[in-house]
Amino acid sequence: MWQSLKYGTACAAVLALGNCAGFDTPDNLEPIATGDGYQAQYRSPDVSRADASFLRSEQINASKCLPARGGADGKGGAIAAHALRGERLSRNDLVNIRVGDDETFNGDYVVSRDGTLKLPFLSPIRAQGRSTADVETDIANQLLAQDFFSERPRISVRIADFASVTVGVSGAVFEPRAVEIGGIPGDQVDSRRQAALGAAGEGRNLSAALRAAGGIRPDADISAVELRRNGTLYKLDMRGVFEGRNAVDVMLLTDDEVSVPSRGCFQDDLMRPSPISPPGVSLFLSNLTQPAAGNAISAVGRDVREIPYGTRYLQAVINTNCVGGARASSADRSAVLFSRNPVTGVSVVIERDIEDLLRRADRDDYDPYLLPGDSIACYDSTITNVGEVGRVLGILGLTAATAL
Repeated sequence: MWQSLKYGTACAAVLALGNCAGFDTPDNLEPIATGDGYQAQYRSPDVSRADASFLRSEQINASKCLPARGGADGKGGAIAAHALRGERLSRNDLVNIRVGDDETFNGDYVVSRDGTLKLPFLSPIRAQGRSTADVETDIANQLLAQDFFSERPRISVRIADFASVTVGVSGAVFEPRAVEIGGIPGDQVDSRRQAALGAAGEGRNLSAALRAAGGIRPDADISAVELRRNGTLYKLDMRGVFEGRNAVDVMLLTDDEVSVPSRGCFQDDLMRPSPISPPGVSLFLSNLTQPAAGNAISAVGRDVREIPYGTRYLQAVINTNCVGGARASSADRSAVLFSRNPVTGVSVVIERDIEDLLRRADRDDYDPYLLPGDSIACYDSTITNVGEVGRVLGILGLTAATAL
């Protein structure tokens, strides 16, 4: 029996040490090795450090790009932006109206569900999508036509409070869906501001809608963002938001539809914070020396790690404490990135030797950017694995001795 136990222990040791020798690289459906994944930085160049050709990933990404569509009018969307500029009324907006010294029509009104303002004794006045000046003109025309006044009275139409609006956002954004933007939660209303005439509608801007839909993807063509309103299609060039310009950030209305086309390629220059980029990356991670027996001791909680948009794989690996410590026991660690192509929905798994990534000068060619929802798992070094094998052999030896 003792010989049998010794033989079993030896077999276990051989198997365990065999497992330490290495593992197959992950298989992927996308042709990662040739740079044809969502971002070329997923590839692992199979060359020596001396023969490395530097900084080719960005060039590989750019080679797959469709031409930027630019503005719909050939002027970078300037005409479309001009047509949409200024404040526009939308359903549920609070409007203060005053007509001269006549108290009959003075008061606060809400734009109705049908998009009109309903003043006493007058026909409904169309307000949805129109400026306050347009509404003032319509009120004056009705008052004169119905003989309320013989001469045009002084009329004031002022927005007292902007309501939230619901718009549809589709295309090259991370979370295409209908979003509600603008408005202030009920427990945060500033009574003094609401009582004053005038309101600010930045919360209803196009950039707010894109950010509420998860932000633009790296393949987005932001030179021709489409806005459909009342059957009319406008194309807006939003490239200025990455250059400190924001001239085309127009105000949206309920029932507007926004669509972001794709250039069919990963654009490295879009991987940075901006008013239309994702607010950050929610990163799922695992960094355990051994599988944990419960969630509490493995620090698994409700929330995942939040990192800035534009963070790269190596930065995240350092952030998760996968790098550093005693070199003898911590070197030769590896990490695995789990991601998903946001265009096709196909998952990808990328494994990196951390020491190799640290030391090669061409690391930027295979140090991918992290996308929302990515995951990282860290694996221990060979010496740690051997130590774990020794611990298991000790347990087996103790079991065998106890059995005798």
